Amino acid sequence: MRRGRKRKKYSEIDVVDLFCGIGGLSYGMKTVGFHIKGGFDIDPTCKFAYEYNNDATFFFKNIKEVKRKDIRQLYADGAVRILAGCAPCQPFSTYANKNKNKDPNKYDLLYEFGRLVKAVRPDIVTMENVPAIRAFKLKNVLNDFITLLEEEKYHVSVNVVYCPKYGIPQTRKRLVLLASKYGEINLLPPYITNPKDYVTVRKTIGNLKPIAAGESSKEDPLHRAASLSPLNLKRIQATKEGGSWRDWPEELKLRCHKSSTGKSFGCVYGRMKWDEPSPTMTTECTGIGNGRFGHPEQDRAISAREAALLQTFPMNYRFFEDESCVSLTKASRYIGNAVPPKLGEVIAKSILAHLNEYFEA
Repeated sequence: MRRGRKRKKYSEIDVVDLFCGIGGLSYGMKTVGFHIKGGFDIDPTCKFAYEYNNDATFFFKNIKEVKRKDIRQLYADGAVRILAGCAPCQPFSTYANKNKNKDPNKYDLLYEFGRLVKAVRPDIVTMENVPAIRAFKLKNVLNDFITLLEEEKYHVSVNVVYCPKYGIPQTRKRLVLLASKYGEINLLPPYITNPKDYVTVRKTIGNLKPIAAGESSKEDPLHRAASLSPLNLKRIQATKEGGSWRDWPEELKLRCHKSSTGKSFGCVYGRMKWDEPSPTMTTECTGIGNGRFGHPEQDRAISAREAALLQTFPMNYRFFEDESCVSLTKASRYIGNAVPPKLGEVIAKSILAHLNEYFEA
């Protein structure tokens, strides 16, 4: 606990979200009472979801073109100013690391984040990414970002989060950085320590109505599953709960399954387990369109709604202006790219606990 006299109470807590996408991080912070002032992203199709769910303005702008004034003007006088963001994680992810042709326009974006921190000088900075960013070999991206923050007199903490310990029903690990001008800042400790208490697939999606491959729910257009070829239907039928292609008879296996490595990152089906958290929902493998994750007992890939719930988006989160016509390709990208709102909530609660040490009630 900080000793000495506390600062006078702030007027509000304002957040500007870089790389905002459809707003998972912003939404999580909004649920804690933070004011979301705006989000910046280069995908204009995210505009509706971001603005509708976060009551904030979406700015279609490349971060390399964002200036100090673009951000500073969004904060209210007397507010605690937070600059948040998740720079695209694909260059650092396990899947992307198999591709040696890295795009510097993507892995250099954290330097643009640093440039804006230096220009805007927010009170608090938070950044979320994949843990693999720590071992990225082409540039010391994370350490360079931390060094910049420390040179700008921020107190910095970095944590690797195992999502089930924070009530998120998937086995995702994420790196969360927090930095503050006020003093030491830390992520709240996990509140679920016993694996038996993790939020499971059953608890998350078990109450949804059954649908078949290629069908959608009449009551919920987002509860829609991709169609299956006759061959892939046989494959999912041959897969037990929690199983994979290893359950298949030889005639159903792909060439990659019979290779010496035995690995297939484009694997057609592996069923989730009901009573465990789901595998990681990411852009590469949400399974909505390509069937990477099969439903625990229904012969189909998970639906867009199921993926959204496993990412902790609430049922009332709107992804499309017209939800009578859902694009599984877009839904997969939106949901897989997003920060789980529940993780955004944990980050916001950590910041709030930090502010309570330095400000009057």
